[in-house]
Amino acid sequence: MTAFHEILFPLDIALKSAGGPQRRTDVVTLGSGREERNARWAHSRRRYDAGYGVKTYQALAQAIEFFEERRGRLYGFRWRDRLDHSSAAPDVAVTALDQVIGTGDGATASFALSKTYGGVYSPYRRAIDKPVSGSVRVAVGGVEAGEGDDFTVDVTTGIVTFQAGHIPASGAGVTAGFLFDVPARFDTDYLEIDLSAFAAGAIPKIPVVEISP
Repeated sequence: MTAFHEILFPLDIALKSAGGPQRRTDVVTLGSGREERNARWAHSRRRYDAGYGVKTYQALAQAIEFFEERRGRLYGFRWRDRLDHSSAAPDVAVTALDQVIGTGDGATASFALSKTYGGVYSPYRRAIDKPVSGSVRVAVGGVEAGEGDDFTVDVTTGIVTFQAGHIPASGAGVTAGFLFDVPARFDTDYLEIDLSAFAAGAIPKIPVVEISP
């Protein structure tokens, strides 16, 4: 990923914002009335409007300062999605058994963090590139490993690397639990803010979009 700042968008604003995942699907209706559907994107892309989280002049000034330092759309940053920022279900504590991230073969030392949605018809596996530092827990064969002693994690890429002597044995399941941020950027180079309207209760629009590494 190019031009990325490892900094979190102001949390008090992000947690009050609106947004969610977007997909792109082509739908063709046939003469019979049946449909042909084709997914153009293999992965979803999240969009947010940070403006919904701006309720005071102080928060507005904070958002503008953050926008200016990122140079608008130029630099990416971390965004906390209030609904979806954990390997566990909402309001459930993270454990080392939350998500399957691979199976050992006795030689592979590195595994990428991921989160799987669904599990019956067509599970979707999402890469997690920006885990929160200090939140990652890992287990091998159901036994929790120790960060630093058994493994390290790169919080800028989401890669877990096992230390020599602790590489998962062949057939051993590797699982992980974590908190994570969304890599994102502003989706505009211009913030149009009407202060008179804002004072009357209007919300400035501050679009943010997920980016891929």
